[in-house]
Amino acid sequence: MNAVDTNVLLYAHDPRDLRKQQRALECVRTLSEGVLLWQVACEYLAAARKLEPFGFSLAKAEETLVGLRSIWACLQPRWSALDRAMDLTRRFSLSFWDAMIVANCLDHGVESLLTEDLGGTPTIDGLRIINPFRE
Repeated sequence: MNAVDTNVLLYAHDPRDLRKQQRALECVRTLSEGVLLWQVACEYLAAARKLEPFGFSLAKAEETLVGLRSIWACLQPRWSALDRAMDLTRRFSLSFWDAMIVANCLDHGVESLLTEDLGGTPTIDGLRIINPFRE
């Protein structure tokens, strides 16, 4: 299984950086065994409002999530993710919310996470961290 972080979904609809937009669209369209993390879906809906000045509406964001849910499984966090996230925060100096995304991936056996965040850490407890925007 493979997951994308919120930033990948947002860049797919953000016209301010066409290179990142095209790369994000490619990632979403071609992701094999894709899964949608519950937290990413929530963050995406909240952050999509920032794209309203560029013609991207909340209705379009909701439509995008409905489409993704039809092809990707949605993974909800387990209570164990809280403990794991606190541990990851201490060991890797991650923000709590980034640690929750990683913990949810680890709890569900996700193999790779596509994200612009997590600066240069290639793996976290076996989860491959891939920055699809790195040149």
